[in-house]
Amino acid sequence: MARKPNYDYEKRQKELAKKAKKEEKKKRKQEDADAAAAAAADPSQPIDDQPSTP
Repeated sequence: MARKPNYDYEKRQKELAKKAKKEEKKKRKQEDADAAAAAAADPSQPIDDQPSTP
């Protein structure tokens, strides 16, 4: 007799993979936002308030 597949286990594994992927994406977005904020706060970078005129 063949074993019955454990669908609950498969579903749980899929949910865990989805959650891990979502957390990784959230972490990456936060790092990008932190890098952008650090670049904006960096005084060594010149800030061009005036638009250039052709």
